[in-house]
Amino acid sequence: MSKTFLITGVSSGLGRAFAKEALAAGHLVAGTVRKQDQIADFEALAPGRATGLLLEVTDDAAVSRVVEHVEAGIGAVDVLISNAGYGVEGTVEESSMDELRRQFDVNVYGTVAAVKAVLPSMRRRRTGHIVTVSSMAGLTALPGVAFYGASKSAVEAIAGSLAQEVAHLGIHVTSLALGAFRTDWAGRSMTRVPRTIPDYDSVFDPIRAGRQAKDGNQVGDPARAARALLAVLDAEKPPVHLVLGTDALNLIEQGQQRLNDDIAAWTELTASTSYPAGT
Repeated sequence: MSKTFLITGVSSGLGRAFAKEALAAGHLVAGTVRKQDQIADFEALAPGRATGLLLEVTDDAAVSRVVEHVEAGIGAVDVLISNAGYGVEGTVEESSMDELRRQFDVNVYGTVAAVKAVLPSMRRRRTGHIVTVSSMAGLTALPGVAFYGASKSAVEAIAGSLAQEVAHLGIHVTSLALGAFRTDWAGRSMTRVPRTIPDYDSVFDPIRAGRQAKDGNQVGDPARAARALLAVLDAEKPPVHLVLGTDALNLIEQGQQRLNDDIAAWTELTASTSYPAGT
């Protein structure tokens, strides 16, 4: 059965891959872009079923207007994929507060604005699937992308809470913790903070050089990620948190082990802060 998708950020990368796979499956896709000339390019993917819409996700009112436009002209949104976002690369001390605010404006507030805009209709219809696009950096701390990871940790937390709030309404929520996929994320789409403090050279320079070297050679295939997502959307009990990519799986498991080790090593001190039983 054909569904109506709203996908933010379809001009390239994973957003484009998600849209192409949904269109190939016969669905209707409203996709948001940031430039006027990107509309025709997107709509050419499937004339009559692909609709391009201009949107800056940091404009809350504009997000609401886009959802209203889709529901009035195309149909109720069955699937939201909040994909629009970008990454900031830099050490915490070298990165500015403005860069942190902008990172959250797009990755967190833009996602929440889209989620809140589709929820009223989904609640009334007692159906729908909300997909937030996160990162392995949202489930395990990675050096050099603290601001990006923090924004994606927020997305993971919001998705986890939302899933529990709306499950009884027939609405599913899935957050995708993505590894490194062969897109422009680590290339032209990334904001790289200028280096200013030599003390971080030995730690951060290899990280930046390694990421630049991998740009265009990442292990993750966007088309395969898109097919995996469509399989999740068809599942009777879709996951709330889904890891995509072998690199993501390995790094997240390592991060979880570090957390478990810390918890185990300090269990006695942790327990000592509660009132004694019976008091």
